[in-house]
Amino acid sequence: MGATKPRERWKERLAVVFKRRDQRSWLKIIAQALWPRGGWARAFQYVQHRLRRLPGTPEQIARGIFAGAVTVFTPLFGLHFLVAAILAKIMRGSILASLLATFIGNPLTYVPIAVVSLQTGYFLLGMRPREEVDESIFIKFSRAAGDLWHNFVAIFTPERAEWHELGIFYRDVFFPWLVGGLIPGVICGLICYYISVPVIRAYQKRRAAKLRTKMDKLRRQAGAVD
Repeated sequence: MGATKPRERWKERLAVVFKRRDQRSWLKIIAQALWPRGGWARAFQYVQHRLRRLPGTPEQIARGIFAGAVTVFTPLFGLHFLVAAILAKIMRGSILASLLATFIGNPLTYVPIAVVSLQTGYFLLGMRPREEVDESIFIKFSRAAGDLWHNFVAIFTPERAEWHELGIFYRDVFFPWLVGGLIPGVICGLICYYISVPVIRAYQKRRAAKLRTKMDKLRRQAGAVD
C-alpha cells in the first residue's frame, strides 16, 4: 500500500503537467488536422526551414526528400515514416529529411495523389475500373478496416474471419494504387531532388559565410581587447 500511494501521486502530477488547458473536441481535432493553426502555408514554411537546416550534404538531404516524396504515393498509410526511413537508408540519404518530406502527403494532396495513382495503376494493369470505384474509395477503406477489426475480434471469439471487403479493397484500390503510384512518385521525387540540391547548397553556403563573418568579427573584437 505504501509503495502504491506515491506512484498514484506521481501519476496525478504527470496528468496535471501534460493535461491540455483547452480540452479539444473530436471535431476540433479533425478540423486542425485538415487545417493546422496558421494555415498550410505556414506549415510548409516550417518544414522547408527544417529541411534546409538539416546536417549533411545537399545530395544526402535531397536523397532523403526523394525517398519521402516517393513514399507518399504508396497506399501504405500508417507505415509512411518507416518506408521512407528504409528507402533513405538504402539510398544513403538523410533519414530526417525523408520523414519531413512525407508531409508532402497531407489532407490537401491525398485526393489528387490517390486519383493519379489509381488511374495510372488501372492503365498499367489493363484494368477498366467500374464507375463506382472512384465514388466509393473512402467507403472501401472503411469497409476494409471493418473487416480487419472483425478478424481481430474473431481471434478471441467464436466469430469467423471475413475477407470479402478486404479482397475488394485489395483488387480495386490497394494493388492498383501500389503499382500506379510508382511512376508519379518517382517523377515527384526527382523534381523534389533536383530543386532541393541547389536550394540547400545555396542556403548552406550563405549560412557558412555568415558564420565566417561572425567569427572574424569576434576575432577582431578579441584582438582589440588584447
